[in-house]
Amino acid sequence: MSQASTAQSSAYLTALTQEIEKKLLRALASQSQRRNLLEQLFADIALEVDDRARDMILSGEEDVISPVEERSESKLCFYDVLADHYVRVPENGKSILDLIVQLWSQLFASHIFALLFHKWLFEVQLENSEVLFRYSSALVQGATNVFWIDIQTNTMRFQSLFRYLLEEVALVPTRLNKIAPQAQRDLYLLLSRFIFFYNFVDKLESFLKEFPIFPNSFLAGGPADIFVIELADQLQKLKVEPVLVHYLSQIKVLQGLELRMTTSTRLKACLYSFTSPGGPMYPTRIVRHAAWEALDFLFPVGRYPRHLISLFFRLLYPWYWPSSCWNFIMSCIKAVLYSLLRLIFSSSEKLRRPKNA
Repeated sequence: MSQASTAQSSAYLTALTQEIEKKLLRALASQSQRRNLLEQLFADIALEVDDRARDMILSGEEDVISPVEERSESKLCFYDVLADHYVRVPENGKSILDLIVQLWSQLFASHIFALLFHKWLFEVQLENSEVLFRYSSALVQGATNVFWIDIQTNTMRFQSLFRYLLEEVALVPTRLNKIAPQAQRDLYLLLSRFIFFYNFVDKLESFLKEFPIFPNSFLAGGPADIFVIELADQLQKLKVEPVLVHYLSQIKVLQGLELRMTTSTRLKACLYSFTSPGGPMYPTRIVRHAAWEALDFLFPVGRYPRHLISLFFRLLYPWYWPSSCWNFIMSCIKAVLYSLLRLIFSSSEKLRRPKNA
């Protein structure tokens, strides 16, 4: 790596920092335009890095940028490189941090703080415990907000933030212990709600092992119970069909977890609420089928009585009969066609074998 390319990359990141500082100063000076300016700044730092900027940044940062570019699920965004930059050169982010603190009560201030300083918070030493708790709370709040943006748009733009908080903080006690116990618990609850969405179910076992102790654990239960309670609450809040179906498909990994009876009943009731075409959830047909699959997989006992009861209640609503009959007919036609295709392909395979032999 040449010194010229390193200097070019550093100069580019410094220029980005100055632009961020200018926009924050404008937001601080203009109360009427404050929200719009902060929203624009948030959108800017969440943008994907284009090819020209990527070459300029990575030319001098190849050895120090965290493995964002190795991810296939998400792409390199400006907040990724800026977060790394403020860890390496903390003085460059100090003025921005001071301005964000002055704008603390504004809607997008916590979003911006979480994106730009999520790594800095766990790498620097802060002596003032009150300031540390304030920053930790802002991180959890901001991360919650940006993760919900991903859910509402069904994108993975902030997956790198989730990955860092899970793999580099929650699963690394030395980093996790830098923040207050309450902030640790809030962080684990946050990660519990979004771990399925960002496809980190393979980390679930180690995640539950590192779960902090909760004051109400004697009522709520152990780590698995608290995790499932948060997950059930999250499911009830989801309104985007593809995201909800994704959660329901991932939820099968819960099989085998030792849960309290109350937690198990709560999860079962949550899943069952998605099997009915009416209120309060009003799920689509795809969601209903995914919920039935998850429910039957996790709770096989009582499977047939549940379906029988569901069919009985469906018969009480005649306006659902035409659509149900139509979907049943189409399902039967598809099943017959697939069976015929499998039969044809298997027959053709048998006819080919003697010729090849």
